[in-house]
Amino acid sequence: MEAKKKKCKKEASLDKNLCIREQFQIREKKFLSEYGTLSANAKRRNEKENICNIRTPFQLDRDSIVYSNSFRRLKQKTQVFLSPLGDHYRTRLTHTLEVAQISRNIARAMHLNEDLAEAIALGHDLGHPPFGHGGETALIEVHSPHFSHSDQSLRVVDSLENKGKGLNLTREVRDGILKHSKGFGNIIPATPGETAITVEGRIVRVADIIAYLNHDLDDALRGKVISPADVPDICIKKLGETHFQRASIMIEQLVYNSGPKNGKFILDMGKDTFHAMTILRKFLYDKVYRSPAVHNEFVKAKKVIIGLYNYLLNDPDTLQRELEKMEMAPWDSSKNSLKRSVCDLIASMTDRYALRLYSKIFFPKPLV
Repeated sequence: MEAKKKKCKKEASLDKNLCIREQFQIREKKFLSEYGTLSANAKRRNEKENICNIRTPFQLDRDSIVYSNSFRRLKQKTQVFLSPLGDHYRTRLTHTLEVAQISRNIARAMHLNEDLAEAIALGHDLGHPPFGHGGETALIEVHSPHFSHSDQSLRVVDSLENKGKGLNLTREVRDGILKHSKGFGNIIPATPGETAITVEGRIVRVADIIAYLNHDLDDALRGKVISPADVPDICIKKLGETHFQRASIMIEQLVYNSGPKNGKFILDMGKDTFHAMTILRKFLYDKVYRSPAVHNEFVKAKKVIIGLYNYLLNDPDTLQRELEKMEMAPWDSSKNSLKRSVCDLIASMTDRYALRLYSKIFFPKPLV
């Protein structure tokens, strides 16, 4: 007993000589599983920046993202429905917050690093263009077939934010942002190179899908794009009838079926849940995302994006003015091609900004 008291006093004495961040990182080693990512091992491109005595590297990354211009712009970017008039429809920002909440819950239940999962989730859609996937499709057509919002999100945190200086995020957060999505690819990918280097990063990919399957279905029902009777019976039987039931089952099944296997931490949702999720996702693609109510508006939005892209490509002066308004670094031909800067500007725009600029450029101005 006496030896234990001496040990406790010694540890308390050591703690007094450590900053709060260092004390927390010692505790991380005790409560994280062997598959959790320790913040003490995080790496940055510039190790001299972003050092704090209170917050860990992943907590700093989370805060850097939340205080960025790109994060604030998410509130005016489409999730599924373009510029909905109803107050309860999701935006790209509310989607991001739901992904962050789901990611934290899963990471906590699995004794992984919640702060890392949250930081990746908060940054995963920063590079998403306006008008949802219609905007992304437009940039694929007019700019490059290789454009993706995942790549653009990484470009935002590396090169566009902070007037071109970037946010200097950790390697683990950057990797998770880059690999959070593969379009209509596997819910849990197994292809080497597609998966994040951390378990937390792989969790965010699944959390992203859990979030949009539930809230896009919710919004589609609210907007009467589909009716409750349209939802496949197997999805209701295996996942539940309400948003709460579906999300809870998906999260619980992921937590209870995942675990170590042959020295690796394997994410698994169970056969029945995974099958039902796959069917629900295909249903949403076929009956919601490609429905006339959604698709026809995206066709119009694509014309806005393509019109702006071609105009700015031929008017560098307007490009420079708009970059300044967006608090982005000016176009520098020694660093980026004109096409790259035009793409960066458009991908950074909100729906509202793109529509206003398009109207200003292309709509006639009546005399008063």
